[in-house]
Amino acid sequence: MKTVLVLLPVREEHKQILEQAGEGCCFVYERFQTVTEEQVQQAQIIIGCADPGQIHGSEKLEWLQLHSAGADPYLVPGVLGPKTVLTNATGAYGKAVSEHALALTLMMQKQLYLYRDNQRKNRWHDEGKVSSPSSSTVLVMGLGDIGLSYARKMKDLGATVIGVKRRPAVCPEEVDELVTTEQLDEVLPRADVVASFLPGNGQTRHIFNAERFGQMKPGAIFVNCGRGGAVDSEALLKALRDGPLASAAVDVTEIEPLPADSPLWEQENLMITPHVAGWLHLPEILDRVVEISAANLRAYLQGGDLRNVVDFATGYRK
Repeated sequence: MKTVLVLLPVREEHKQILEQAGEGCCFVYERFQTVTEEQVQQAQIIIGCADPGQIHGSEKLEWLQLHSAGADPYLVPGVLGPKTVLTNATGAYGKAVSEHALALTLMMQKQLYLYRDNQRKNRWHDEGKVSSPSSSTVLVMGLGDIGLSYARKMKDLGATVIGVKRRPAVCPEEVDELVTTEQLDEVLPRADVVASFLPGNGQTRHIFNAERFGQMKPGAIFVNCGRGGAVDSEALLKALRDGPLASAAVDVTEIEPLPADSPLWEQENLMITPHVAGWLHLPEILDRVVEISAANLRAYLQGGDLRNVVDFATGYRK
């Protein structure tokens, strides 16, 4: 009998779905905040994002099903054993994160962040010109479920969308033009909005650096709802202070939580949200995570193929 440790705030109907998929297993339900290292070490299967420090290469752990799309903390050598299978929750967050990114984009284009600041100062002031998605070229880095969902929304609003992938592929209908990462420097100067949905790994770290920000169009907007490590924070700050960026909005930062003394907090043309675009704030996300987890649990126990298996070399799903 396999022990399945579930680290999600599941309701009774969720438990029924999981236990039907994992018939014959012993289920233990805990929260991330209260689970013990002993419970983590005794589990053959974990559903949810366990503390990497509590796993530290557990020989018993056969499979870890994350409730997140990002997997970077679990790719560090020594966190998972060599035989542990890792899957993520790609497909659960497209709607929520893309809507958050869209809201941030519109907030920057319409300068709503400045009006919010003015309201706090009892200041009635016209902040001048704004821009529109319908007359914008939007560059989307990372065309997974989230990136494609964002691209579709921007295209529906009339934007011209350029998608960037690691390898050549057929251009998806959500974008107007598809290029590879090797061509990034060629297309950056064309973009009015640059949106990143990249995972965190060695290949993406500081892909947005001083040189890349310097190539962006004067007045461009930068949005990051992927991973903070893809951005050099000092370079972003300089690009916001000295140009070419008009503004930026980020849901992720290089260090999280962002230290209280970080100069990013005080940058007027930067909007920061504390990594809340996904998580479980939209109630239907939990339903979707449970569906993905249950389908994978049934497949795992029956020797079938798992969805969203993570490639340890890249951090992307295979």
